[in-house]
Amino acid sequence: MPRARRGNKSAKKNSGSRGSRPSAHADSEASDDEAASEVYSHCSSASETVSVAEEGTGSDVPDLQALQDQREDKLKEDIDNLMDKSVKTRQSALSSLRLALSSQVLGDFLTERRVTLTDALERCLKKGKEEEQSLAATVLSLLCIQLGSGPEGEDVFRCLKPILTCILTDSSAGLCARQSCATSLGVCCYIAAADVEDLISTLSCLEGIFTTCYSISAASPNSTLQGLHCCAIQAWALLLTICPASQIQKVLENHMPRLSGVLSSESVSLRIAAGESLALLYELGRDLEDDFFYDDADALCLTLKALATDSNKYRAKTDRRKQRSIFRDVLHYIESGEFQEESIKFGLEVMYVDSWVRRRTYNTFKEILGSGVRYHLQYNEVLRDIFSMGAPLVLDAAAIKANRISRVEKEHLSQNLMFYVTS
Repeated sequence: MPRARRGNKSAKKNSGSRGSRPSAHADSEASDDEAASEVYSHCSSASETVSVAEEGTGSDVPDLQALQDQREDKLKEDIDNLMDKSVKTRQSALSSLRLALSSQVLGDFLTERRVTLTDALERCLKKGKEEEQSLAATVLSLLCIQLGSGPEGEDVFRCLKPILTCILTDSSAGLCARQSCATSLGVCCYIAAADVEDLISTLSCLEGIFTTCYSISAASPNSTLQGLHCCAIQAWALLLTICPASQIQKVLENHMPRLSGVLSSESVSLRIAAGESLALLYELGRDLEDDFFYDDADALCLTLKALATDSNKYRAKTDRRKQRSIFRDVLHYIESGEFQEESIKFGLEVMYVDSWVRRRTYNTFKEILGSGVRYHLQYNEVLRDIFSMGAPLVLDAAAIKANRISRVEKEHLSQNLMFYVTS
């Protein structure tokens, strides 16, 4: 189903050299593990960025083609192991596939093995316990991110959507598995839903999960379900970004006043999910009508101000800091209509996050891909299409030389790749 993407204000300014323009919020420094993952990803695609032949082929430089073959052999072994009788073996294979799919672009390899992998994931979701189901749902999300919205992705989603829905709505299923299924259902539907009916039914399913928190008072919260409610709200908000205008109008009428009540939840994560979703709804409402107005805007702003200045000592310092930062942004947008822009740097490019729609979309893929998100933004055509960045850049010799890694770095990242293929 073609996505009617909203909020692509950055379509013409996504790419650029580093430091090409300032931004209100620069993306935070990558952590050590993010840097390591980016280096590892760079190695796995070394043929795209640097030629080993130019650097020499001494005995201390590993054969990258041989490592590539080993990597594919390891992937084949992991896929085969998903059908193993041992729970431990299947979970280990799922964890390995999660690492591989989040740190590499493997579209052609996965397309050739799509049916086998889909059948294996279906078995893990149906027969596995909580941890195995959770891992399988995450791998499914990553598989859709690799396959995209073509026939292959649509077939995978059509096949596994009923199973994800069944686990998500089963109150006896493990909470970790239900949370992963909520996220996977949102991501896979966003990428690969074949028609509007799939989109509306998925929205309805997610609403059925988190709207139960509307009737739970802040004085007696159901803490065991707060994580599930949070995942369901975020997946639902992602799907709102591709909804037709008629559906958005219904959502605004039904959820604006009720979602505001979730801001009094005891859960910081749930409050933040509700606050960001309210800002998103405001943005979608303003897209429909320039003079969009919410009747209880004054009361909502008072609540947001309290959350933006919350200094309760019984909350963790990091929770207070995160909450204040996000609710300052939410309040500022609702009062003025101005979004606090962020910039995401990867390779030689910069992507600007300049709307709540774009922020929700980027945060979703960042949560799924982890430290591999920058690599996928650089090379994954599915993500580049979603963010309107065009085809991956083809660097000329001068750009490759300017972006070249040192011999010491190359040895380090090669060791990381060898760790994956031999583990």
